[in-house]
Amino acid sequence: MLSIDDLNKGLFLIAGPCVIESEDLLHEVAKKLVHIKEKTGATIIFKASYDKANRTSVSGFRGPGLKEGVELLKKIKSEYELPILTDVHSAEEATYAGEHVDIIQIPAFLCRQTDLILAACKTPAWVNIKKGQFLAPWDMKAVIGKAKSEKADKLLLTERGVSFGYNMLVTDFRAIPTLKENGYPVIYDGTHSVQMPGGKGDCSGGDRTQVPVLSRAAVAAGADGLFWETHPDPDKGMSDGPNMLFLDDVEALFETCRQIYQILH
Repeated sequence: MLSIDDLNKGLFLIAGPCVIESEDLLHEVAKKLVHIKEKTGATIIFKASYDKANRTSVSGFRGPGLKEGVELLKKIKSEYELPILTDVHSAEEATYAGEHVDIIQIPAFLCRQTDLILAACKTPAWVNIKKGQFLAPWDMKAVIGKAKSEKADKLLLTERGVSFGYNMLVTDFRAIPTLKENGYPVIYDGTHSVQMPGGKGDCSGGDRTQVPVLSRAAVAAGADGLFWETHPDPDKGMSDGPNMLFLDDVEALFETCRQIYQILH
């Protein structure tokens, strides 16, 4: 079971494909992440979504669904000894997933959904709440208050940029120390922060080339962990391809970010 000690021993990483495309993809990514874990000693958490409920187009690929997806993630946890994370979209999904995964994630668009947060916080899992693109960092106090009403203490907070005009996100790095004032680990989502929501009309765009500079800046600003979606060939990815990192680039970038973290600590 993931513990606070795991999250406090240095910069940690949440990484994996945006969506479960196939079991083979999960294994390919997990093998690479295990290699990074063994080389660095860092806490690495495997992530993938069983259902991408928030797609630009109704024809967008969504994934295998709740129960099949959770079973595939449990196999990854068992075989590679990696904690697992997946996002949920309803109170019923949270109740189910929270019994099987280490971290359930509240998507940014759903961070104000009271019943979803309360249900998530009733489970034994950690809860990672992504700050909505439409919220100021201090607005998360009310969201955290909902979680604390269920006596939840295994909380994580994630910054993923703010809406700026049409189809654009920007990151205000003052959000990281502001979020840290709440007393919980703060994660920077480097890949969703370069997303261009709906930027291609029938799907979202993005610019993965900006992930390194933003991630380095986030660690310098005090982030405790990083969140990167990654794929062996992002341009063929079935969701969020333009902003996912190439799997082969993850190790070097994480090592650079770890060095920045170590200088500051």
